[in-house]
Amino acid sequence: MGNCFSTSSVSTAEISPLDLAVKPPRVVASSPSAAAHTHLPAQQLPIAPPRETTATATATSNVTVKLYGPSNSLTTSYLRFALLHKRVNLRFIPSSSGGEDQKPAIQIGSEKTSGSREALLRHIEDKFPEPRLMIWKFNLEGFDEGTPPVVKAIWLHHRSMTWHVERMLRWSEDLAARGGRRAVDPSVGTPKMEIRKFARSYTQLQEVMLEHAQMEERILFPVLESVDRGMCKSATEEHGRELPMMNGIKEYIKSIVVMDSGICSEELFSLASRFKSLQMMCKAHFEEEEKELLPMVEAAEMGKEKQKKLLNQSLEVMRGTHTNGFDFLLQGLTPQEAMQYLDLLMDFADPDLISSFMSQRDIVD
Repeated sequence: MGNCFSTSSVSTAEISPLDLAVKPPRVVASSPSAAAHTHLPAQQLPIAPPRETTATATATSNVTVKLYGPSNSLTTSYLRFALLHKRVNLRFIPSSSGGEDQKPAIQIGSEKTSGSREALLRHIEDKFPEPRLMIWKFNLEGFDEGTPPVVKAIWLHHRSMTWHVERMLRWSEDLAARGGRRAVDPSVGTPKMEIRKFARSYTQLQEVMLEHAQMEERILFPVLESVDRGMCKSATEEHGRELPMMNGIKEYIKSIVVMDSGICSEELFSLASRFKSLQMMCKAHFEEEEKELLPMVEAAEMGKEKQKKLLNQSLEVMRGTHTNGFDFLLQGLTPQEAMQYLDLLMDFADPDLISSFMSQRDIVD
């Protein structure tokens, strides 16, 4: 069993109709028996959004990195995400015993290094500078160490959902331009098959957005009410304004999927128009929340334990997204943002909770 590149289950069209998606390297367990019991994050690396530097497209496939550590360790899982962003050939060698207390190690050539999560991430950054993963302040002006973790998490959710909505918009516009006559990527199959993939991708996006909205209503709004009851009432009344449009898009996609007479460009242009409206509405919604609501959450008097509790409560509400769509959520973030999100989880979330989605999947041979 050797190192090789995976064939991504996500088509280039499904990532972006107009941008070439770089397929990530595959992670291979060190032995067939190891593959049977190894639990680490999913095979598919979250592909960097087009807004990220083109340096992310440079693979270092000639370099093999060995990652040693307990298969049930969150630190091991974290380092695996970091190495996959570097697009190296990665071989995971699970420890025969031990747990979270056992330190992972990284071997590059004959050099083997062990240490803390932070030390090993610095080592990875030194050896593979691009794409850069570590930044020393949260990349939104005004955020600092005192910003509640749930505020940072919500901002990152907004970033991911914004990118996915824009991706679906570009894809729908590309579908309309082609008139449903051919697929942009041969791996997609027939136009009908591409529409079905489009529908599945939209279903994922809708699930993330609905669960995120539920999280804000259950976790964020009670905090707002403690600061400004009038603001909370106004936010609650306006919060579901995208729902009718989102449901309408879902039904419209269903109607295109079942068309017997072939896909008509008129319907596809209408679909693209609907996504354009959704994109504009979501952009305004997120900007409004970040300008008016999130600063109020920061202003609420909360100690560290309360802040941690809010983040864990938000993750509980969004358990479905993180369990079934963790890759999808991270896919909409730049490498730096994805690692920032993992840092939030590692530093503030309950280990038993996040292990259910960071360490749940088998490595597949």
